[in-house]
Amino acid sequence: MRVAPAVELNPQQREVLEKRSRARSLPARVVERARVVLLAAEGKQHKEIAEQLGISVQKAARWRARFLELGVGGLEKDAPRPGRTPKIGKQAVARVVRMTTQQKPPNATHWSTRSMARAAGISAASVGRIWRQHGLKPHRVETFKLSRDPHFAEKLEAIVGLYLNPPEHALVLCCDEKSQIQALDRTQPSLPLKRGRAGTMTHDYKRNGVATLFAALNTFDGTVIGVCQERNRHQQWLWFLRHIDRMTPADKQLHLILDNASTHKHEKVQRWLKRHPRFHFHFTPTSSSWLNMVERFFRDLTQNRLRRGVFRDIPELVDAIEGYIDKHNESPKPFIWTAKASDILAKVKRARKTLHKVQSV
Repeated sequence: MRVAPAVELNPQQREVLEKRSRARSLPARVVERARVVLLAAEGKQHKEIAEQLGISVQKAARWRARFLELGVGGLEKDAPRPGRTPKIGKQAVARVVRMTTQQKPPNATHWSTRSMARAAGISAASVGRIWRQHGLKPHRVETFKLSRDPHFAEKLEAIVGLYLNPPEHALVLCCDEKSQIQALDRTQPSLPLKRGRAGTMTHDYKRNGVATLFAALNTFDGTVIGVCQERNRHQQWLWFLRHIDRMTPADKQLHLILDNASTHKHEKVQRWLKRHPRFHFHFTPTSSSWLNMVERFFRDLTQNRLRRGVFRDIPELVDAIEGYIDKHNESPKPFIWTAKASDILAKVKRARKTLHKVQSV
């Protein structure tokens, strides 16, 4: 006759198990397991424990063995189970992944769950699970463009260096223009937001003119110097530079991060810079406006104030923009740049290698 291994409890284990065996708020299975171990500690065998608690002999043996192996903590949760055998084999999963990444449907530019389900002979829900497991999103597309600037690395390192290690006794300003901001008025009033219905606006609109915002974002404290102008020419850019000169401390050197717009490199602008040596221009590489952090501020302005706004004339549009800037400057929050130049260059190198491979194919 087989004898079950003996169970010995120290005072602390016995106290915990006795509390669990009498508990009314714990799950019934936890109470039952505590009682199994306490009866086993009294020297009772599996069959006796099963008869007294009304459970199977296998269950009594299982929780005695679990306690001897893992202690009190082993009684709290069930052991992990392997789960049911998957109905879709590895070959079928690999085929879905291969078709998604390397093929296109005959009558569309990308796969949907239903078109892939028809082609692979499985359900659309299974296709969705496979795509989620492998991080595939064929319904989405993201835009990109690699810069062809021959001095990309030098310009990148200079600008990222200003973000990560700004010079002492100097201000770093990200400057740009948001041109052609339209004062749009809807042809009919919007319906109010209410339960069960989102806010609405008409699909068509009336144009009431355009304005250009000149903005300079201080990377140190997040404040913005902004001025609205009617046009975007070198004359307005020179006026904005003079405005920055008046609005910033005279004893500070100013490092301005700009794009390659012709207004920034105009002959008269170059002459003005020679007369104001505290201004230093740093141009982003071509097709790399993402390096200029003021673009992040423009995104917030568009998303929060302009996209759903209704403006009946240019002054109303200008008031809305200037009011947004004033409110932003009351409690500014700087954008923190974290990417190193070496990491960006490595990513660009990988992208160029992949792009070259695709073009070769």
